[in-house]
Amino acid sequence: MSAVSYLESIVVGALQGVSELFPVSSLGHSVLLPALVGGSWGRDLSIGKDSPYLAVLVAMHVATAIALILFFRRDWVRIVTGLWTSIRRREVRTADQRLAWLLVLATIPVGIAGLLLESLLRDVLGKPVPSAIFLALNGGVLYAAEKFSRKPKTAVSREEETIDFSAEDTMVMRAVTVDEATDVRLSKLSVKEAVLIGSAQILALLPGISRSGITMVAGLRRGLDHEDAARFAWLLATPVILAAGALKMPTLFTPENKPSLGPALVGSVVAFAASYISVRFLTKYFETRTLTPFAIYCAVAGIGSLIFFAVSGAA
Repeated sequence: MSAVSYLESIVVGALQGVSELFPVSSLGHSVLLPALVGGSWGRDLSIGKDSPYLAVLVAMHVATAIALILFFRRDWVRIVTGLWTSIRRREVRTADQRLAWLLVLATIPVGIAGLLLESLLRDVLGKPVPSAIFLALNGGVLYAAEKFSRKPKTAVSREEETIDFSAEDTMVMRAVTVDEATDVRLSKLSVKEAVLIGSAQILALLPGISRSGITMVAGLRRGLDHEDAARFAWLLATPVILAAGALKMPTLFTPENKPSLGPALVGSVVAFAASYISVRFLTKYFETRTLTPFAIYCAVAGIGSLIFFAVSGAA
């Protein structure tokens, strides 16, 4: 019998798809849910080494990354094309080329940290009580970011705008979409700023600290507005999630995890749908709104979980 049932995979898939993109920590929720529900969930759904649940979570994360690629497909076509032309021509002239290299450089720190620390942090801290503590801290960080972050560097129109672009060797003026304009603004980050924002993802190795949330906080601190900070966070998350999936997905196909393949597939489909819906909602949400509701939720959920564990002794 699979250690992960179809019902569990559907529920966790929906939760993972939403909480990975909302700034509330998917890993923290994936640890806390089984402990709060109890019963067979509490026994089966742990994230220790060689856990079938962990292998299923990896598949769901990959599904989330695929949803992000689909949603930002036009951006990724421009970014990948920019990286290719930059390498081929040995130049960094256009906004797409610069943004591509900023994403590459900003991803390196968390990639190295993940290889060195993820297993250790997961095994030591991937338990209900630490996850609840970090989730509450995540709420505090989100709230503090709203109170103390720098104002955006420029007031930006969300209508179509005209920007200088390099077409071959000639500067041309043309109308660009809001998405393209956002990417142009992001490309103007300095290398230091981009790397600092990307490095914030290292904190998301702690269960309960949100990858998208902590990256947004770093972006806000560097003077981005909420919409641009969220977009940069999701662009940064995509290659990190895919790389982690490439490293860990083979464990799902080991003989001992074979019974989990079906639930993993079903859960991944659910996670994909939940992720796509979530990113569509959040791109609109962050045009005018802030991290404060998520800060309050994380603080309440984290502290509430700690109280529950203290009273029930469930953890």
